[in-house]
Amino acid sequence: MQNITIIRPKDHFRWSDLSKLWEYHELLYYLTWRDLKVRYKQTIVGVAWVVFQPFVSMVVFSVIFGQLAGIPSDGVPYPIFVFIGLLFWQFFASALSDISNCLINNQHIISKVYFPRVLLPISLILTRLVDFAVAALILVGLMIYYRFMPNIWVGLAIFPLLLAMTFAACLGFGLFLAALNVKYRDVRFILPFFIQIMMYLTPVVYSTTIVGHKHAWIFAFNPMSSVIKNARSAFLGVWQVNWLELGLSTAVCLVALAIGWAYFRKVEKDSVDLM
Repeated sequence: MQNITIIRPKDHFRWSDLSKLWEYHELLYYLTWRDLKVRYKQTIVGVAWVVFQPFVSMVVFSVIFGQLAGIPSDGVPYPIFVFIGLLFWQFFASALSDISNCLINNQHIISKVYFPRVLLPISLILTRLVDFAVAALILVGLMIYYRFMPNIWVGLAIFPLLLAMTFAACLGFGLFLAALNVKYRDVRFILPFFIQIMMYLTPVVYSTTIVGHKHAWIFAFNPMSSVIKNARSAFLGVWQVNWLELGLSTAVCLVALAIGWAYFRKVEKDSVDLM
């Protein structure tokens, strides 16, 4: 009688799960490199699209919201003001969209070999992080063009925290959506509309000062609102960094990460059968 070994993920979290990720760090590198090559190897404009997309969005928003609508930018040139928001928002929105389809798009891999499935969404975030770094060069160019000197030291001091919050938000919400997408395939059609609505509920093109201080605390429950607002505070010196708001938003990111991880692990063991 032939013995059959069935590999199943654990039903609960263990710290050894994190060490398992380190064991597969080389696979994470190859998955990230694969995604980068697929995105840019056989494209007409290649990496230029990473710069072109946020630049055009910045120009359109500057004309519509900055000039025609006259939305205040708190004394900062509006193109710089809106581009910081776009930089972080497009990183979050693109990564979230990619992660939501990661299990469906890689079913030919996960049905044949075992590896921690969470490596797939992490690799997609790292791929978008490269896009983020390339697009950030436009921000440097805008500051030089407008002769706007940023608070570079304050910005660099808080930047790792803002990036970690964005990473956690992408991974937490993305894991939940990826698992949900396995069961309900219409998630891929609903998500773009949801992301579009959320952009206007996040202070990407406007300042929270127009809402008023009385209701501004509500934005803390939207992690990306806090990230964008405090990025402007740190780099542009528009306001003082709100550490209480950052703390609340960090807690929201950690809760989202815990829920997303738990639901992803629950669906992971049956994902191949569901697909």
